Amino acid sequence: MAAVAARRLGVTAAGLGGRFSHWGRKEVNVAAKAPLHLAVQQKPFLSSAVLRIAARSMFIQTHDTPNPNSLKFIPGKPVLEARTMEFTSPASTYCSPLARQLFRIEGVKSVFFGTDFITVTKEGEDTDWNLMKPDIYATIMDFYASGLPIITEEAPRTDTASSEEDDEVVLMIKELLDTRIRPTVQEDGGDVIFKGFEDGIVQLKLQGACTSCPSSIITLKNGIQNMLQFYIPEVEGVEQVVDDDKEEANSA
Repeated sequence: MAAVAARRLGVTAAGLGGRFSHWGRKEVNVAAKAPLHLAVQQKPFLSSAVLRIAARSMFIQTHDTPNPNSLKFIPGKPVLEARTMEFTSPASTYCSPLARQLFRIEGVKSVFFGTDFITVTKEGEDTDWNLMKPDIYATIMDFYASGLPIITEEAPRTDTASSEEDDEVVLMIKELLDTRIRPTVQEDGGDVIFKGFEDGIVQLKLQGACTSCPSSIITLKNGIQNMLQFYIPEVEGVEQVVDDDKEEANSA
């Protein structure tokens, strides 16, 4: 039975003038359109998670991210409609049954939900993705089959949309982030959230794969800061904001 595999090379964000680019790999973790009985006959070549996904016609793809400790899982179904949300500890998952299940997998450090993807960050280089991925596939598949909501009504929300209190500069910063910068960062399995603007400095919080990414400083300075300064002269710099440990979940 043929396996479906694809590779993505050099995705460059046109909206950021090529400042954000990376080499990525895409995996399709399900069998091609072969009958299920043939898949079962070749069971030694497929994990049980892959077989169950094929049986339920759910296709889960994985994309590498610039952060070697983070993988982007694309279930082929909506995750969150118009927001992103990050969970950095088991206690933070009180409002998400799916995140709670993912944290039960050994080696999971954090979970991030985008509109159509889930980013899982592992604890470190010593943790093997090959051991974790079958459990992650099975958890995502079983959750979607259950019909439960991904997040519950008590989920916290930090509204970063424009408000009447925002001055002209802040409105321009938020618009540029939402239309030109955040979509590109989300392609890499993360997000960037506006936290404030004071004395010419834009305060931003990185989420998902970007949180512990070795290239996060380059992303902030050479990518986001350069673009903001190009369009908004009032911006003198960008700094990363790290919320204290008491915050249970971050969303936007």
